Amino acid sequence: MSTLSGVARKSGRSWLNPSTWHLRTRLVLVAMALLVAICGAVGVVSYASMDMVFNKQLDSQLEQASSRANNFGRPPSNFPGSGRPDPLEARGQAAGTLNARINGSIVSSSGLIDAKGNRVSLSADDEQVLLSLPKDNRPVDRSLSNGDYRLVAVETNGDVIVTGLPLADKQSAEASLVWTMVLVSLGGLVLIGLAGTVIIRRTMRPLEQLSEVATKVSRLPLDAGEVALAVRVPPSAAHPGTEVGSVGHALNQMLNNVSSALEARQESETKVRQFVADASHELRTPLTAIRGYTELLRMTENFTDDGRKSLARVQSQSERMTTLVEDLLLLARLDEGQPIKVTDVDLTQLVIETVSDEKVMAPDHIWQLQLPDEPVTVRGDTTQLHQVLANLLSNARKHTDAGTTVVTGVMLSADGSAVVTVTDNGPGIPQDFQGRIFSRFARADAARSGSEGTSGLGLSIVESIVEAHGGSVEVTSRPGRTEFALRLPTVSTERV
Repeated sequence: MSTLSGVARKSGRSWLNPSTWHLRTRLVLVAMALLVAICGAVGVVSYASMDMVFNKQLDSQLEQASSRANNFGRPPSNFPGSGRPDPLEARGQAAGTLNARINGSIVSSSGLIDAKGNRVSLSADDEQVLLSLPKDNRPVDRSLSNGDYRLVAVETNGDVIVTGLPLADKQSAEASLVWTMVLVSLGGLVLIGLAGTVIIRRTMRPLEQLSEVATKVSRLPLDAGEVALAVRVPPSAAHPGTEVGSVGHALNQMLNNVSSALEARQESETKVRQFVADASHELRTPLTAIRGYTELLRMTENFTDDGRKSLARVQSQSERMTTLVEDLLLLARLDEGQPIKVTDVDLTQLVIETVSDEKVMAPDHIWQLQLPDEPVTVRGDTTQLHQVLANLLSNARKHTDAGTTVVTGVMLSADGSAVVTVTDNGPGIPQDFQGRIFSRFARADAARSGSEGTSGLGLSIVESIVEAHGGSVEVTSRPGRTEFALRLPTVSTERV
């Protein structure tokens, strides 16, 4: 029972809830219910009609048998009362006929004719039933020891003559009628149910095609990149002359519109990427010149203290702008899907080197390592993976106060992939910002302490590089613990 309920929960539907059934299932069941109701009504009317016909025929036969018994049992006026004839001995009485003469409260004679023509006496209980019959000449049904009978009591010359005919033939005919109607109805319901299921399935097929198209479109990554929206509703289900066809036609028109919008979006994104790449590339030359002339002025000219401060400011801002331009160029290359230079990279050694660099830059933080005994090797670009680790460590350094502990760990997961974690015990990241933390130019400096400004591209570069290497990155944060986890395929995983 628990297994069935688990399957029902897993499928998202409960067979006890009709609102979760397929439309075709409900249509078939409704059609079958209507047919059952119609067959039941036809059966009840037919049974009632046949019962009336049988009763009418039986009453006619009973009237004739009663007439014969009363005429035979009516004595002449000078006939002594104690010798009145037995009505059962009347001529023409068929097998199964019951007759009795009642004088007051005494049954003076009673019996019935069996199938062989012999006389069969009635029991005392049967005679009590006969005594209780109404004397209004109206046929009634009673159950006797020999079966069910239709009886009529007629008062003649002070006596009551009871005549009865068996109901066995009528009941047998009605039972045959009921079984015939039941079997024919069941056979018809089975055939109509199968035919209706086939017809409804064919009728509902266009709706299923619409659902399949909508499901395929819903699974397409439409948020970014070049998307080929080639799926459409087939012409057989998109004819505007029918209700379903009108929906299919409208869905195709909508998909055409969406496809055009996606193509326009992709063209616009391509132009923006190309502009960013061209602009970044063109900015590299003047920035290099600014830095070179700044160094030349510092070495060849004598400045006042304010002049040296201003020159140092120019140099620092030019270096910052150079870093921003390099980040934009890297993102443009990653967006274009340019192939990366793949080599075997020892993550353990790379983590040690990157953390060592950060120790020099931020000695006021506590830097710790959690490394495995054996090296962990992945396939990737050493320079880009180094930038990923540097960005994460720099992010932890810039957004936490002095004295914060930053732990960098490397491990192998159960599926064989490499996991690199960078964890700090800083103030944490606001919950509403975590969903867009990897977006470009997303910054939440007010949320985490620190004085260094950022461009908002560091974590976006991290996500782009990791995804280009076939991995993933995720963040979990709460006050007192923030962790970035990178998952990368190892060399053994890729070969398998």
